[in-house]
Amino acid sequence: MTTAPLGSKANPSQYDCLPDLAEDEPYFVIRAHDPLANALVELHAYIGAGQAGAAHNKLAEIMELTREQPPRPAGSPKYRETFAISLSMEAWRSKNPG
Repeated sequence: MTTAPLGSKANPSQYDCLPDLAEDEPYFVIRAHDPLANALVELHAYIGAGQAGAAHNKLAEIMELTREQPPRPAGSPKYRETFAISLSMEAWRSKNPG
């Protein structure tokens, strides 16, 4: 018997937020098939842990991965929607402090 990978639907992290989301709370999912997924998650962890040097290095690594060819053009519908989700997160937080 194999165990599903940590952070999957079958083996969620103890910090999995999906069950706790408010009905109107925006969220964003980064899936493992995204070639930048693990680096972006590490960057988030370094920033949250206050490890500025490691965060800076990870961001440089991400920038190097996308230097030659970004995964998609900035104007793609998927990324326009991502920016819209970011704005809705900011608006939601201002209405739901704490």
